[in-house]
Amino acid sequence: MNIEILTKDDLKEFKTELLSEIEKLLKSKTGTTQNKEWLKSYEVRKLLGISPGKLQQLRVNGTLEFTRLGGLIYFKYEDIIKLMENYKHKNPLSNRATYMAKVQADADFRARRTK
Repeated sequence: MNIEILTKDDLKEFKTELLSEIEKLLKSKTGTTQNKEWLKSYEVRKLLGISPGKLQQLRVNGTLEFTRLGGLIYFKYEDIIKLMENYKHKNPLSNRATYMAKVQADADFRARRTK
């Protein structure tokens, strides 16, 4: 009969390996939002940080396409990314010269209008 002695370090190493394997399994089962092709409404709201009403408004006015299966509504992740790209604003201060030219043009226009 062989007897093996386990130390605390052995148990800590086993715990670390076990937790790592469980974490891998959970990640593969649930997946992240970016790995999914279709997202449910609550996932889209969480991703965009919007209310249920705002998401409904985006659906109703055709801004964001969706698919309804039974009582569930799904959105394509790709469509959400496109929506974000379409509404991306450039900071006017990032190009200081262009911004200053616009400010000067506005001032010139106002000056001519008041004369």
